[in-house]
Amino acid sequence: MPLSLRRGAVTAIAERHPGLVRCEVEGQLCVAYPELTGPVALGDDVVVNVQARELALGSGGFDVLHANLTRGLGLSAPPRAHVMKLPYTPVQHAARHVEEDAPLPTELGGMPVVCCSLHSQVAPACAALAGLRVAYVQVPGGALPVGLSDTVRALRARDLLAATVSVGACFGGEVESVTSASALAWAAADGFDVVVCAIGPGIVGTASRLGHGGLAAAEAANAAAALRGSPVLAVRVSSGDERERHRGVSHHTRAVVELCLGEVAVAWPADIEAPGWLEARTDVDTEGWREACAGLPLEHMGRGPADDPWFFESAFAAGKLAREFVR
Repeated sequence: MPLSLRRGAVTAIAERHPGLVRCEVEGQLCVAYPELTGPVALGDDVVVNVQARELALGSGGFDVLHANLTRGLGLSAPPRAHVMKLPYTPVQHAARHVEEDAPLPTELGGMPVVCCSLHSQVAPACAALAGLRVAYVQVPGGALPVGLSDTVRALRARDLLAATVSVGACFGGEVESVTSASALAWAAADGFDVVVCAIGPGIVGTASRLGHGGLAAAEAANAAAALRGSPVLAVRVSSGDERERHRGVSHHTRAVVELCLGEVAVAWPADIEAPGWLEARTDVDTEGWREACAGLPLEHMGRGPADDPWFFESAFAAGKLAREFVR
């Protein structure tokens, strides 16, 4: 399908954050990534991609600023950057990658890696890791820009995250990495206690067993296991999802478990009955999870902890289990 581009003027600025501007173009909600398009101001003549809104997509149903014709022309690449993000596309851009700076270790030394299949699992997992030095590694499978995540901003503000790494096609992290293996190695070399790895907001999905972005959790777990880390899987489990394939343990999680090649700890809340097929699991005492998560942006498919407690509790369990592996 071709790009759906429209030209218009910026009619309002709603929010400015590092890496993200929320604005309106001709009255329609739009997001802009200044590192790609340059700064954005009222009245700017811009080109926006309207396809997601026209398709009425869920979490991505807004316009995206594609080019700023007023102040986004003639921008220069960052110093020493030559590896391309999104190469051979109209939005290719150079970024300095961690692999270019120094040799990375070949082992993680047992460092725990929480492997999430959804971005909404990140906040409860990090809540269980309070007081530790935690790096967030974002991998493809959902939104690619780290700056889009309000969750990451909230966790940084609460000192529940110390750094962000964007892997592969993802961009906007404080550190850029070509592969998830390199991202994990960098975190181990830099002395982080734990890594939480997830896709960005939203998820690529097809209602099929293997056609979804959640399989990124298996890829992260396999990389962590191969590098002698301690991968911990955050199970996607729901008490509030009306879709049969996601009620209880999601078919996404079952696919992730089946694709894990090495030893992976599967965290499970001890107060929830587990399905019979999930025998290789570790029961975790999650008492106090609601209090630990208080004030964090907890939302999954429009549901919060009151509507879908199992979802958030199981992600918290993964973070708590990862604490036990910290050396």
